[in-house]
Amino acid sequence: MKRQYFGTDGIRGPYGGPVLTDAFAARLGFAAGKFFLGQWPDRRQAFLARDTRASGQALLEAVARGLAAAGMSPCSLGVLPTPAVALAVTRKATGPGVMITASHNPAEDNGIKFFLPSGLKLSDADELAIEALLVNAPATVPAIGLAHLDFAAEYLVSVLGLLPRGCLAGWRIALDTANGATVGTSPAVLRGFGAEVAQLGGAPDGANINAAVGSEHPEALVSLVREGGFRLGVAHDGDGDRCVLCDETGALLDGDEILTLLALHALRAGTLNARTLVVTQQSNLGVDAAITAAGGRVCRTPVGDRYVMERMRAEGATLGGESSGHVICADEAASGDGLVAALKVIAVMRESGRPLSELRKQLRKFPQRSSALKVKEKIPLEQVPVLCEAIAALERELGAGGRVLVRYSGTEAKLRLLVEGPEDAVVDAAMLRLVSAARAGLQVI
Repeated sequence: MKRQYFGTDGIRGPYGGPVLTDAFAARLGFAAGKFFLGQWPDRRQAFLARDTRASGQALLEAVARGLAAAGMSPCSLGVLPTPAVALAVTRKATGPGVMITASHNPAEDNGIKFFLPSGLKLSDADELAIEALLVNAPATVPAIGLAHLDFAAEYLVSVLGLLPRGCLAGWRIALDTANGATVGTSPAVLRGFGAEVAQLGGAPDGANINAAVGSEHPEALVSLVREGGFRLGVAHDGDGDRCVLCDETGALLDGDEILTLLALHALRAGTLNARTLVVTQQSNLGVDAAITAAGGRVCRTPVGDRYVMERMRAEGATLGGESSGHVICADEAASGDGLVAALKVIAVMRESGRPLSELRKQLRKFPQRSSALKVKEKIPLEQVPVLCEAIAALERELGAGGRVLVRYSGTEAKLRLLVEGPEDAVVDAAMLRLVSAARAGLQVI
């Protein structure tokens, strides 16, 4: 059964649009509360946090009202990164967690993510169950006096335990916090380790989250690092559950390079659980080649960090993630944490004594091109014959030496296209054919 509201990572859309309103958020909170209490009747407290969007507080309060009307006791953690919410529900042994964020989307969007009491995200079945309960959710719920808890210090202490205090003395690190949820936490941690931090995207005003900053827009970070003297650059998305890095030359590293670097280091040390790395369909085929050559194995999942975590648990793996920069270090956190990922890479740099520009060379990427087309309507791909024919033809031509991946975004009205192959010219030509077919079969905006 298809979900109506939930996408790849929670519910997301324009605030005040056809779905994401305060009234809908309150009804969703009620439905979610009924679902959680049905599963965990003794875990009535729920923790809620948000990023820095202007709409965040209103949505948080609306979800909290709905949870309270369902019989739960909501408590606000204020502005915190998404992984801090997952940590809070596990540390405090409470009920669920809720994060109000649209991640890397622009400020006019917002969204709602839920966490189970285990700190894990909802399954598809959980989301379908909550959507079914929406039918009987009341149109309005009463106002409440919302409790508050300062959890930032506990999150900081947890992350500061990952490396020795003072170990980054003499390091200069460029940090882009995207005017988002990590604006106070990530610089505090890096400085707590002794690093000198130059911060970008550190002045949120409610409207500038992800605006020309952050992991989706790392150009300013790259320019800053290229001025010289920085060991690396770190860029978060708006809610801090992912990061991209740049080496000391200003060259960017995506999630595939971060994951490969960490996995190979762990394989050499004999600490990669099940000798397995879990990635999504989006990751470059070069990841498989590098890990297999080192004696490990790669498992692939559909796009979405919760699918990665589900497969990690099934395989007994502790490392996985996405090319977008979601990196899950399950031995440290129950969800993706961009700061933890950056610290893990820094630990490898310290142990190996090698700069990031050398460590990244362990992944030789296959030529790859990707594109995202805004569409008016997400017509099922099997109902777009011209696109299906183009995909089939390209798959025959590329054979085992490449691949084609076409899917709709789970969070935006976009068609995402990816082509990999043996040579740049082959991949470029294939992408042109794929884009042409998509434009012929869909209403591209």
